Amino acid sequence: MKKLLSILLVAVMVLSLVACGKKADNGSNEPTDASAQTETNTDNTANTEDKTEEPAPAEDPNANINGTFEGTAQGMQGPVTVQITVEAGKITACEVTDNRETPGVAAVALERLPKLIVEHQTTTLDSVTGATLASNAIKNAAAKACEAAGLDKETLKANAWSEPAGPDETWDVDVLVVGGGGAGFSAAITAAQNGAKTVLIEKSSFLGGNTQMAGGAYNAVDPAAQANMILTNAQKNTMDGYLKLTVDDPDLHFDQFPEWKEVLLQLQKDIKEFYAANEGKEAGKDMPGFDSIALHMWHIYTGGLRQMTDGSWVASNIDLARTLAENALGSFEWLESIGVSAPSGRNVENGLGTVLGAMWPRTHSVSSSTTLIGLLKDAADKAGVTVYTETRATDLVVDGDKVVGALATKANGTKVTINTTKGVVLACGGYGANAPMVKQYDKYWGDALSDRTLTTNVGTNTGDGVVMAQAVGAATTGLQVCQMMPSSSPIKGTMTDGIWGDASAQIWIDGNGNRFVDEYAERDVLTKASLNLDGGIFYIICAGFAPGDDGKLKGMDPNAGGMFGASLMDMVNNGHVWYGSTLAELVENTKTSAGGANPNFTEEGLRATIEKYNEAVRTQNDPDFGKEVIAGEIDLEAIENDPNVGIVITPRKASIHHTMGGVVINTEAEVLREDGSKINGLWAAGEVCGGVHAGNRLGGNAEADIFTFGHIAGTNASK
Repeated sequence: MKKLLSILLVAVMVLSLVACGKKADNGSNEPTDASAQTETNTDNTANTEDKTEEPAPAEDPNANINGTFEGTAQGMQGPVTVQITVEAGKITACEVTDNRETPGVAAVALERLPKLIVEHQTTTLDSVTGATLASNAIKNAAAKACEAAGLDKETLKANAWSEPAGPDETWDVDVLVVGGGGAGFSAAITAAQNGAKTVLIEKSSFLGGNTQMAGGAYNAVDPAAQANMILTNAQKNTMDGYLKLTVDDPDLHFDQFPEWKEVLLQLQKDIKEFYAANEGKEAGKDMPGFDSIALHMWHIYTGGLRQMTDGSWVASNIDLARTLAENALGSFEWLESIGVSAPSGRNVENGLGTVLGAMWPRTHSVSSSTTLIGLLKDAADKAGVTVYTETRATDLVVDGDKVVGALATKANGTKVTINTTKGVVLACGGYGANAPMVKQYDKYWGDALSDRTLTTNVGTNTGDGVVMAQAVGAATTGLQVCQMMPSSSPIKGTMTDGIWGDASAQIWIDGNGNRFVDEYAERDVLTKASLNLDGGIFYIICAGFAPGDDGKLKGMDPNAGGMFGASLMDMVNNGHVWYGSTLAELVENTKTSAGGANPNFTEEGLRATIEKYNEAVRTQNDPDFGKEVIAGEIDLEAIENDPNVGIVITPRKASIHHTMGGVVINTEAEVLREDGSKINGLWAAGEVCGGVHAGNRLGGNAEADIFTFGHIAGTNASK
């Protein structure tokens, strides 16, 4: 019995051990009996032996960092300084404390990036569209501030952030305008004023495009303003020269462009009638100023008549030139009606000026830079235009033979389909910021251009509109030539960082202080002359903007405002220009490099050049270069006896400025195919178009062009 009982006890124990070691076979996560027994075991020693210890959390390498730190990096227009505040290793504040960036261009970057740095604890962020250099400067300066604080670089990198794309969007509108510059705004405002539901999209983070970089020069034939001016002797000599031209003059190339004969004949008729109406009056004394539609057209023709490197000639489309000349003043008055004009409005009593390369004093002023764009945006808001920035049009949508919308992509990658009931206006600029594209088509400049040539353009002008239009069958013209702006920054290519006056009063000198060109000539003539100089660099002498009572320039106040938002002393301190209260002081200052230039001026040489120029102004005869409209006598004695004023010298070098070519349009701003038929639902205005300016655009004609054809495009698109 005892043996039997022992055997049974052993069997029970074996079965119990097997049962305790077996897991549930129903797929559940329930613990086995053994594990349950361990969990309920009150033996602390057993529990300690079975438990795996959790590793201690890693110590934050930044936890003990506190304080305020700064960093500085180079931006587009100068140094950018960023200050960060760090509390317990976290960036709690970020601020751009100093910068010289162009306000309109860099505004979004200056506001957005510091906030994102704090929000995401990183300096690895997307640049703001259209403000890449400013964005990089802000991020680099913030990174240096983080480095100064001792923040862990790997942690900052790990927090890298890029805004994710949103869900696809579809917009239904009447008129879509692509481009937020002058042409785009004039088209959008006009369309909206005519009752069309209008949307304007701009791929950059800021509005304005190249219009924001323009100086507000606007050419228009204005008889009322001319009546308050005095015709100079040099102008009369030019007009007399026009009367001597004949239609069989081979230099006029009427064999290739016979349609322009009528313009010359009309101009000669206008001049004769003007002389008859002012018989007995004398130029330079009491004869009023002169201008006419035919004269403006003649300047467009002769100013743009150019031979390409392949031997062919190009000239402006006469119908487009006439449309521009006849409607420019009306477009200017329309701008005034929507609140966009010079601060004083159109004041005909003040007469007119001549912007560089304009060929005649017919230049009006509209508000410039960010002021102009702000006024256009206000007018667009008032008219009911909906505006989207950072939205790039990528393709036009066609249904049959009509453009019915466009596809676009936001900066964060969000896809947008825009359906239009009336059509699309392309006003997205040229391709001046796309040097390889300029070089690809070039048949004018040759080796003077390269894939790395600098530009005055905003960085977003890369030819998008031309490419989109070509994809739907649009014809193009004039792509073989661009205009170069001779008076650009040698370092940046922009028109900033310099001071100069009216073209009639400018004195251009080489590195030895000698004049080398007629400063009143067309821009390509000026550029070609400058490219022959050492390094392509030349210098502009400026001794004031407005003449004194005796017609002489009395010097520059060093505390005066400058151009494009920078003061004169800002330019001096940043090493862009030289200033001196006397010629001797000016020459001494030029021994320090400015704008990357190192001239070889002497006081005697500059004095001789200025005095010879003064004599040409007094006699209204330039024996060296035949400057047709010459002004700007510099009163050296008055300047050198007044310690509060002086003279400025600005170094300059040519850069890509305006692309002459683009899509073909008619006088209604309709885009045309190669066979001359119109593409229904598609209009274009501004620099995206070709044919208006041919081989060279007159200074001051760009703003007249964009607002005139923008207004026409908006009117027709809204019908």
